[in-house]
Amino acid sequence: MSEVDKLTLESKELEGGFRSTESLESQDHAKALDKIYRKLDLRIIPALWCLYFMTSLVGNSWGLTLTMNGDQGHSLVQTLNLTGKDISTASALDYVGFIIFDLPMNLIMTRVKPHTWLSRIVFSMGLVTFCYTFLKDRAGLIAIRFITGVAVSGFWPGMTLYLTYFYPVERTTKRIGFYFTAAQIACAVAGLINAGFQKMDGARGYRGWQWMYLICGTATMFVAIISLWWLPDKPVPDSNDTRLNKLYNKFLKTSSPLTEEEQILHRKDLEERYRNTKWTLKDLVNVFCDLRIWPLILMYFGVVGTGYGLAVFATTIIKANNPSLTSIDVSLLYAPIWLFDFAGILLITPFSDKYKRFRYLIFSGASLIIIIGMIVATYAGSSWSRYGGLLIAGFGLGPTVPTCMAMAAEIFAPKHKEIGISVACALVSGLGNLGSVVGTYALYSGWPADVPRLYEYSNMMLVLMLGVSIVSAFVCQYTRDFEGFKRSTKS
Repeated sequence: MSEVDKLTLESKELEGGFRSTESLESQDHAKALDKIYRKLDLRIIPALWCLYFMTSLVGNSWGLTLTMNGDQGHSLVQTLNLTGKDISTASALDYVGFIIFDLPMNLIMTRVKPHTWLSRIVFSMGLVTFCYTFLKDRAGLIAIRFITGVAVSGFWPGMTLYLTYFYPVERTTKRIGFYFTAAQIACAVAGLINAGFQKMDGARGYRGWQWMYLICGTATMFVAIISLWWLPDKPVPDSNDTRLNKLYNKFLKTSSPLTEEEQILHRKDLEERYRNTKWTLKDLVNVFCDLRIWPLILMYFGVVGTGYGLAVFATTIIKANNPSLTSIDVSLLYAPIWLFDFAGILLITPFSDKYKRFRYLIFSGASLIIIIGMIVATYAGSSWSRYGGLLIAGFGLGPTVPTCMAMAAEIFAPKHKEIGISVACALVSGLGNLGSVVGTYALYSGWPADVPRLYEYSNMMLVLMLGVSIVSAFVCQYTRDFEGFKRSTKS
């Protein structure tokens, strides 16, 4: 072998060694980050899960109280002498308050300690729920339903924003799915404990629905107070050194679950996330003018309208399909719908993070499953077959909302930073909840002529809304690809 060949061989061996070393360092770095995020998961996800579980539990209490103890004439509807219009109006007002205040509340969260703000929202929700116990008439119900929407506004988009302080956007969908399972478990648990509260009807002079609001409201406030010290603060020191933040640091400062070395590595991984976190009115307007927000809102509109429509009126649909069922039977049959929803989250959402490029297809496929379920629930021959359709719809519902919220954060973070995530999530959640208004005010009990048809037209309106969501998902992907193409041509 010549000297030239020897030198070439040695050079290749040396280069291979460098590449091998770099590869090992890269693997070690990835493993270290995975360990960091697992640690954060153990601290953050259970806390968010518990908070969301309590708000979902008290939120689902509303739909259940419409029928509980109806056989004895003690349901909320019978106690307050409510008409179908009263019920639909009260259901919609919750979302009206939510829609109006969702964005302002989420913007406030960017200026204060986010973990304390989330806890404040949940405490407010618990306090308002506690006050339901003492309702006496229709006017009080109408007022408290609107206040309920104001109290909980900013919570759902706020959780997504909070998550992006700790995780890169490519790691968010699965984790949103993890704590989103709290809603499904809460729906199932609400149906089960509702049967227990019906057994308490008349105890100490309270109706079953009053006991439900009293106990659930108190438990929610308790969990909110604990979360002040449970949820960690931002991993990067807050630049908004306001008096309020100084007060938080003095009395409510929480420790990080990470070591100092892990904190440094974590901050470095989130370096891009914390660049240029201050925002102005111009930045806010730029997010509003970004056309990619509107397809996301329409995606959310259809799936959340269907979800809340079923959350509030699933018991009504089950009872209409099988009038021989008792109110306790109906409550028990309500629970499995949300267990199927839970299964959909666990089985499908992990693919949304793994195949980020195809999130719109995953969303569309899940929406199609809901459509199939609603068609079966409407046109199947027997009442039990129609009930099976509700289970299918529940399975499809699970992954849609987490996927949509993850897409909002992922699309708006690179260009608009923190204000983009905050505004996008709030607009998607807020304006998208107009679907909930349609599902609760215009359909089912709000459409008396549809009652004799066993809510056939209401179900099909939800199918139409889901079709809009699927089309919007493809439009969203097109606008996203177009924006990427414009950036590549500019660079």
